Amino acid sequence: MNYVFPPAPQASVAVHGSDDRLPVRRIFCVGRNYAAHAREMGKDPDRDPPFFFTKPADAVVESGEAVAYPPETENFHYEAELIAVIGTGGKNISEADSLSHVWGYAIGNDLTRRDLQLKAREQGRPWDFGKAFDRSAVIGPVFPISEIGHPEKGSITLTVNDDVKQAADLADLIWSVPEIISILSHSITLAPGDLIMTGTPAGVGQLQVGDVCIVSIDGLGSIETKITPRES
Repeated sequence: MNYVFPPAPQASVAVHGSDDRLPVRRIFCVGRNYAAHAREMGKDPDRDPPFFFTKPADAVVESGEAVAYPPETENFHYEAELIAVIGTGGKNISEADSLSHVWGYAIGNDLTRRDLQLKAREQGRPWDFGKAFDRSAVIGPVFPISEIGHPEKGSITLTVNDDVKQAADLADLIWSVPEIISILSHSITLAPGDLIMTGTPAGVGQLQVGDVCIVSIDGLGSIETKITPRES
């Protein structure tokens, strides 16, 4: 088979302690999955069914890489997240069986053009331009479950220039990782290489040119991103 132009390179992320790479198929994100963050976004934190949005696989940025301040925004935000990485696909997965489909876990930073997201929300339109733009998914090395197990609690923090902006515990998730996987799989068939960003704690805020943003999760280390000037 001949392609009319070369296919895009396979997006991938690092694997902790290995030279292997983990191919990224899709990136799913859970909205407002910490009660305090739901409140700061002006929403009720009651346990309504979770909702999801996506980012393209090629939005991945690795820890240590710089991210240029993105176009068409003046309100560029950070969001610290735990990521569950699917290793075994399936659909209609039971909550009890969900964790058997996880290959590992990583730290993420769901970069957001907040002004575009909020404008879309107000107009009842999709969030894509606020969430799914170029280089909007900072993803750290994936820790296999053989190393890390399944984190159910532990601190998740984010600093900007060494100032703590977000601080919470993974136990504060409204919807747990097993619940998220099960619910998502009843709507979309999951496959190896799917990444699920599980939501961010309260304390989201702006990033400026020159800022250094660090996200840390107990047992998973830290990831770092520097914000550089907007590209012309």
